[in-house]
Amino acid sequence: MAVAAALGGEIVVCDSRQVYVGLDIATNKPSPEELRAVPHHLVGVADPRRAFNAHDFVRLATDAITDVAGRGRQPVLEGGSMLWADALLDGFTLGRVAPRPERRADLQRMPAEALARRLRDLDPEAQVDERNPVRLVRAIEMLEVAGPPLARLRERRPPPWRVIRLGLRVPLPELDRRLAERARGYVERGLVQETRAALEAGVQVDAPALTGIGYAEAVACLRGDLSVEDLPALVARATSRYARRQVRWYRRDRRIEWFDAGADPVPGILAFLKERLS
Repeated sequence: MAVAAALGGEIVVCDSRQVYVGLDIATNKPSPEELRAVPHHLVGVADPRRAFNAHDFVRLATDAITDVAGRGRQPVLEGGSMLWADALLDGFTLGRVAPRPERRADLQRMPAEALARRLRDLDPEAQVDERNPVRLVRAIEMLEVAGPPLARLRERRPPPWRVIRLGLRVPLPELDRRLAERARGYVERGLVQETRAALEAGVQVDAPALTGIGYAEAVACLRGDLSVEDLPALVARATSRYARRQVRWYRRDRRIEWFDAGADPVPGILAFLKERLS
């Protein structure tokens, strides 16, 4: 956020959970103070009772970036939803395989573990979030119709913008410490109560909004399968696993310029951007 503020920019959030209305805690949404300090786009724009997919994100993010740039401001894309970032910045569009309603209904009745096994059988190299049933179902639909590999079913339509990719590097022990602290904060701020409120408002247990890390564990807690005392540790463990997948995913991208997050990285980032943007 400090970089966006220094650039006189606005943030377009690339986060597959922060888009949902009313789910603020485990999505780690920006605070009201942060939202006032720097304009943010795509925070709390989707109904959690309905799916919001990569196509929806690309459409809204493209509109936001065009709007910000058109007003002479600097768009700053922030967040770590890997597929969404690739879809926007590299111009990925999922293959034109039409959904099959009857098959989709069958797949939607399967647990996530079974869907993940089916996906691995079809394409062991498929890069899909196995905690996300919606993405698993769509990937299986595409592969059953068009065959593997899934990567072949993505087309590239590069966007018209010049993109500079930046990453923050954190040692894994320090990352784990921060994630454990954040998980404890989730529970203290009312994660279980927020999850209960979402369910009472009509959000289904298997909706994408509640299958993310933190909410899935909170649902288990509400069912009595997990104690509140154990909740922070399980959320921290799941978040740590996901963070490591993110690290592996982004380390393969040689276009990313990495900065050490241990010290204040902002001066180095701004100096680098000044050189690149001049």
